[in-house]
Parts: sequence; structure tokens; C-alpha cells
Amino acid sequence: MQYCYRVRRRERCHDGFFQMDRLELEHELYQGGMGQPIVRELMTRDPVVAVLPYDPVSDSVVLIEQFRVGALGQVDTPWLVEVVAGIVESGESPETVAVRELKEEAGCDARDLIPICRYLSSPGGLSEHVSLYCALVDASDAAGIYGLPEEGEDIRAFVLSREAALERVLQGAVSSAPPIIALQWLQMNHGHLKV
Repeated sequence: MQYCYRVRRRERCHDGFFQMDRLELEHELYQGGMGQPIVRELMTRDPVVAVLPYDPVSDSVVLIEQFRVGALGQVDTPWLVEVVAGIVESGESPETVAVRELKEEAGCDARDLIPICRYLSSPGGLSEHVSLYCALVDASDAAGIYGLPEEGEDIRAFVLSREAALERVLQGAVSSAPPIIALQWLQMNHGHLKV
């Protein structure tokens, strides 16, 4: 079913690393008619690609760890275990970004790129959507320090068995959505992935 909404006013509140807009809008109600106008702030962000590098030969994954400002005061440490990720620039495809970021953040080359899902990160106030992939890689030389200093990146890549990585998720040691989703998908699908 299609519902109606109207943006009555939109203004830019902040234009920095992220952009923030203030919207006055109204939307159709489930019981019918239009609701009262509401004001909401919306953080706008370009699309993101996230990639779980998986080596089907060794049944291992490459994860990364890096400092994340959004984790300050939210979890035990702001150095989070994550999957490779990057922002889709104008004119790029998600697949191109996936291949580039695999090399920049984990030193891996993708033999195959398998779509997992696409989702909205936090649609209550953020426009970001994530395209999540699994990349089949050779993880034998993936451990190390990576990232682009000019982008403020200081990334530690490390290799874990698939089971050890999933155990970290089950123990609550992974607190970022992309690796949780990707590792759970891998647990359900690893038997179908090519060696």
C-alpha cells in the first residue's frame, strides 16, 4: 500500500563530515487523513558498501579493527571489530567500492563478490543505506595494518576462523551491525560458497 507524505520545509542545519537537514513534514495516518506537521532532523550520508572477506579454503574471515567516534561512551572501547567498508562516491558502483576498499583496508583481492543484503542503518534520523557483500578471498596474507592516512584511517586487519568470528558475535564482542549481519549470513550460507 502506498501512503502519502509532504515535506513542507527543508533547511540545511550543518554541512561538515556529515550533513544535517531539518524537515517540517506531514504524513498520512493509518486511520486515514494527514497527521499534524512534525519537525525532524535528518542526517544525510552517501550510500555505504560493507564487505566480509571470506576464505572458503581455510574457512576463515578477515575482520578489521579501527577507532570509531560513534562508539565513544557506548561500548567498552571505541576500537570496534568491523568488516571492510567505504562510501560510494558519485559515479561509482557498489561493486567497484567493494573491490577498492578490500584492497585498501585488508590487502585482499576479491575472487568473487556475493550480495548479502541492502538495508537502512538507522532510518529514524539517518538516510544512509548499506549494501552488504561477502567477498571470496585468499586470506593467507591478510593480517596487517592498512588504511589511507590522508583519510584518517588506521586499520588493523586480522584473520579468524569462521567459528571463532561467530563466537565473538555470540559473546557480544562485536557491536557494529554490518559484521553481525554478515557473519550470521555466512554461518547460514558457508556450505554453498565455492572453494
